[in-house]
Amino acid sequence: MKCSIFAPSHITGFFQIIDHPNPLKKGSRGAGVVLDKGVITQVKIRDGNEEVEVKINGKSDPKNSSITYKTIDLIKNQFELRNKKISVKHQSQIPIGAGFGASAACALGTSLGIVKIMNLPLTYNQAAAIAHMAEIEMSSGLGDVIAELCGGMVLRLKEGAPGFGRVDKIIGGDSDHDNALFVISKTLGGIATSEIIGDPSHKRRINDTGESLIRELLKKPDPRTFMKLSRRFAENTALMDHDVLEIIRILEDETMGASMAMLGKTAFALSESPDSSIEDVSVARIRPFGCEFL
Repeated sequence: MKCSIFAPSHITGFFQIIDHPNPLKKGSRGAGVVLDKGVITQVKIRDGNEEVEVKINGKSDPKNSSITYKTIDLIKNQFELRNKKISVKHQSQIPIGAGFGASAACALGTSLGIVKIMNLPLTYNQAAAIAHMAEIEMSSGLGDVIAELCGGMVLRLKEGAPGFGRVDKIIGGDSDHDNALFVISKTLGGIATSEIIGDPSHKRRINDTGESLIRELLKKPDPRTFMKLSRRFAENTALMDHDVLEIIRILEDETMGASMAMLGKTAFALSESPDSSIEDVSVARIRPFGCEFL
């Protein structure tokens, strides 16, 4: 038995961390864009010894740091999957650990795939909530799962997993995918999300800056305002380094606005054109909807 799932990537422009003892109610508020590039996950389950195999882009995924293994463990904690061999293969179209929500996409593909194959008694949101819990336990993300499930230019108005959090969308960037805005990005490296969201000083600056921005965006919910507020967030939280800032300054002159992906050493911009003077950029479009069984 097998199935394949596409989970889109997600770039956060700004956010606020909201703690809660219940991982289903812990997460972030903020805003971001969902891309038409992401992770394709193939899940195979067959009878046999209780073995799990996980690969990303053809390479074995180390168990101690794997969001996929964590997702599978959470499912096994709820349901008996005895005498089943589980194989999960991820093919990522986006950089990993660079602010594209790749871990959430892997977790979503894994959870949705296993639930579908095994016909487990879970709804779409309930299956996705397992992916959110895996993200929280691994400290690899706070709001990517619910955004990737939604698609579009996502406003995360209430923190938490799908079924607990609340989202809305900005109209205009993705209403027709063939005419959707382009997302131009340039990645210089990764940032360990856990090191940022787990650090008290970073967390304080993030929350002090991010708390008011969602309210400001709701007063004028359009792509340019989103980019302007994202840039303000990146500056005030002091998360940008010089190299990323240099790329952002070039992109600003060519697009509707540019900022840094949260959290990764990635500059991104929204544009009506796919063209850029910067070499080796990645170009995607805003995807108006979320995950898809292939």
